[in-house]
Amino acid sequence: MPNDWVDVCIHGALDSGELLSRLDDAEVQGAWEDEGKVHLYWAEAQWTEARLSALRAALADVTEACQEQLLSVTRVPAQDWNEAWARSVKPLRIGRVVIRPSWEPVTLGPRDLEIILDPKQAFGTGHHATTRMLLEWLQEDIRGGEQIVDVGAGSAILAMAAVKLGAASAVGVEIDPIAADCAKEYVELNQLTDRIDIVTGTLADLPQENQRPIDLVLANLDRQTVLSLAEDLASVACGGARLLVSGILVEQESEIVERFSHLGLVCADRRDDEGWVVMQFLKPESCDGEV
Repeated sequence: MPNDWVDVCIHGALDSGELLSRLDDAEVQGAWEDEGKVHLYWAEAQWTEARLSALRAALADVTEACQEQLLSVTRVPAQDWNEAWARSVKPLRIGRVVIRPSWEPVTLGPRDLEIILDPKQAFGTGHHATTRMLLEWLQEDIRGGEQIVDVGAGSAILAMAAVKLGAASAVGVEIDPIAADCAKEYVELNQLTDRIDIVTGTLADLPQENQRPIDLVLANLDRQTVLSLAEDLASVACGGARLLVSGILVEQESEIVERFSHLGLVCADRRDDEGWVVMQFLKPESCDGEV
């Protein structure tokens, strides 16, 4: 028998990636952001009062709102879960990029690029402002022939968009093995296995043999993860790569800029939408502080 689910709805805008990082619960089955709310899912058999308490504690770390008003918990039968996904996930156009589930056909224009994504336990469907801004940025920035590294690849949507826009190849780095497996399936579904590799692990796990210089690093993460990976990300950027950082709230921007500034990078460009910001970091003339 399929598991029934528990849908925990959190009312109010917050960084779902940072919340999941603070929660650090391997049993949470995914997050879905929808119209100013965040939904988290657990199998009903795994939902306990202890998990509710842990979630409230994690929420207290990322928001100042009243916890009792933020949370609602609903049981969702397994059949309704699947039907809800099918109803909610529709084709999405972001510039030339059209993202669709496999069961929703679309008519493409001559310059359109199609990415097929079916809902799974991985993040990054293009609906969130951070992903959308990066997809728009890539359409302006990719000139052709680039080597891309997508850190925290999730569904690998950014890596797939980059190569479809003309990048020579991409490597998606994902520490979550479930998300990495999903990303590999998406890459195969979109017939990009010859141009995209998915590595389960961190930047340190990238294969060094025959590795050409990296041109662009994408880091659509969250504040805590960006700060913890800052030295590794800066090291790649100091080698000549451009670094696009997203998953950051506008009020967290100055902290991120200061951190990378101390590591020898400058914020050369930025844009924001719906309270989220994307920043482009570059090395100046050197990474030892001389500009």
